Amino acid sequence: MATDNPTATFQVDLDNVQPMKDLTMDNITDNVHIINSRCPDACLRFLLERLVVHLHDFCSRDAVEHPRVAGCPRVHEVGQVSSDVRHEFILLSDVLVLSLLVDSIDHPKPDGATDGTVLAAVESISADQNGEPLLVVCTVKDTLGRSIDGVKVDVWETDSKGLYDVQYNNRSGPDGGGVVVSDDDGCFHFKAIVPVPYPIPDDGPVGKLLCKLNRHPYRPSHMHFMFHKPGFDQLITALYVRGSKHETSDAVFGVKQSLIVNITKVADEEGWADKYVKHSAIEVDFVLLTEEESRKLREEKARDEAERQRGLRVENGLLVPN
Repeated sequence: MATDNPTATFQVDLDNVQPMKDLTMDNITDNVHIINSRCPDACLRFLLERLVVHLHDFCSRDAVEHPRVAGCPRVHEVGQVSSDVRHEFILLSDVLVLSLLVDSIDHPKPDGATDGTVLAAVESISADQNGEPLLVVCTVKDTLGRSIDGVKVDVWETDSKGLYDVQYNNRSGPDGGGVVVSDDDGCFHFKAIVPVPYPIPDDGPVGKLLCKLNRHPYRPSHMHFMFHKPGFDQLITALYVRGSKHETSDAVFGVKQSLIVNITKVADEEGWADKYVKHSAIEVDFVLLTEEESRKLREEKARDEAERQRGLRVENGLLVPN
């Protein structure tokens, strides 16, 4: 029984479309540029052109010449192992340091501002009886040293076994994370456990790649933070315990010197020494950029890059061809 052919969810004008036939290794890149040249968005058109050039250049020059590229994860393998709680594509981006590079470009930081780092796979503080009790005391300020109140802070970490709550099939609810809000003085504190090192999921394509590269899959002891307040640039960061194993060889390159903190004893402030008698402590001051400060810094770096490459200009904070 005949049926109607399926139709696309959107339509484009097919008039004057450049015919593509007999594509070869020598002309395929130019043909992609021609077909994409119909894009009315100059910025998107430029980004796609550069992406295609770099991808095609890698495949035609490097991948073909090096058969061992077969050891790299296949796209379908990465997709097959991914789920709503396991994000293998993000993990691949992390171990190739793409995630950190994108964060550094999208959220540049001047001297004095808290550095960002890679985002973990969960956002869900700890009831783990086996972990070492920890008191975390923080302040949030702007670049002028003024306290910022009402900042929503998502905090999360693994349990004492190095596992996030979503990694347990039989979990009854979220654990190892919470949400706090800075007070009128820009302060917040919470109880947690001292972070422990752990391996990233290594039973999939990314783990196989690390093995072939003779790289370990471990992350040093750390705790994640994500800061939100209208008018301020979102900060995604983490604190890393000084002296932690793998501090200098983090599998996802997240450690920055400015984010390494000391584990100390609870100071006798507001009676905390008595209240948290068996707790270790971390004290840290976070510094947030305003959205305007972040925008100006991005545009400044974009202008520097445009001058370096030539033939480019900055439009709405983005690089586009002249």
